[in-house]
Amino acid sequence: MRLTHFGHSCVLVELAGKTVLFDPGNFSHGFEGITGLDAIMITHQHPDHADPMRLGELINANPGATLYSDPQTAALLGRSWTGVHAGDVFTIGDLQVTGVGGTHAVIHPEIPTIDNTGYLLGSADRPGQFLHPGDSLFVPEQAVDVLAIPAVAPWMKISETVDYLRAVAPRMAVPIHQGIINDPASGIYYGRLNEMGPDGTEFRVLPTEDATEVA
Repeated sequence: MRLTHFGHSCVLVELAGKTVLFDPGNFSHGFEGITGLDAIMITHQHPDHADPMRLGELINANPGATLYSDPQTAALLGRSWTGVHAGDVFTIGDLQVTGVGGTHAVIHPEIPTIDNTGYLLGSADRPGQFLHPGDSLFVPEQAVDVLAIPAVAPWMKISETVDYLRAVAPRMAVPIHQGIINDPASGIYYGRLNEMGPDGTEFRVLPTEDATEVA
């Protein structure tokens, strides 16, 4: 598996001969101009996960890419998008995709919750090789190899992040959703996750816009 982080929650995953781009939002940069994508997957409708100003150009540059999102975002974006519900399982070539979760984390009780579909990528025998949970702390029943873990969010305390990491207990965790803080503050969050994660989990910060092999 090869991962490229374009900041915040935008991650390019190359796995099983397929290339999937997650959450090209307005806090992410460097994904512009990418071609040859097999799929674009959006977890939910917030602009830091789906930038309405740049999404159309990205789709035009990748006419062969299949488009997936949570059901509400699919309804907003149009018929070319397929809504993925929790429990849906489908394939893109040899790559298996499983929809998980279904609901965005609660920001405040007075703010209505929206759809949020997390995605497990893998195969029939190893369905959880990669998990992008979007804006949720959903713990799947499947074992997870690599977890893209939200490190900082207005809907989350750092204690909740640590507990989530321990609950999923992946082989590796890579932080995402850090675009809402200044770079000097990231070490506060990364340090807690690195020090307080479960035994056997490697915490690795991906370099921005550089592909990283994760075996």
